[in-house]
Amino acid sequence: MKLVFPTLEYKERAIEYIREFYEYGSEINGSGSLDRFLRESDYESWLQKVISDLDVANIPKSRVPALTYFFVRETDDRIVGMINIRLALNDFLRTEGGHIGYSVRPTERRRHYATQMLTAALGVCDVLGIREVLVSCDKDNPASAGVIRNCGGVLQRETYSETYGGTLQMYVIRRQSPD
Repeated sequence: MKLVFPTLEYKERAIEYIREFYEYGSEINGSGSLDRFLRESDYESWLQKVISDLDVANIPKSRVPALTYFFVRETDDRIVGMINIRLALNDFLRTEGGHIGYSVRPTERRRHYATQMLTAALGVCDVLGIREVLVSCDKDNPASAGVIRNCGGVLQRETYSETYGGTLQMYVIRRQSPD
């Protein structure tokens, strides 16, 4: 498994990835808004957005710089998951979103991919110097909570989210400074 920065080469695989969520009636998280761009625009516009999310000096005040990756199985080059790593937090992300959002395609769940993907993303956070990583999940999603706890997450708080219409759990994963 590997993290892959989105390119035009992955267009059809990315569209198929999002399509599977619709087919299974599953919520889409951590896609860097790929699902919205495919509804309202196109993959190429989304790629431009992903690249502009890296332009730290020119991020609009309502957004934060971020990295978005596909989590790809190397044996067949299939997108198994997506992960979005926010390099800074605004008020909303501090209370409801956290540093990392992720998803695993419905047909690939329960195979420990989410734990592998979150572990890889935490490695990116280590390189970036993010030592206290916030990760949230819906209280009604014990699988996601388990993934976060498996990666060292400690429950910080539970709050009701008007945005998501349910109780969110916010975990903190403390990382060691490299020696």
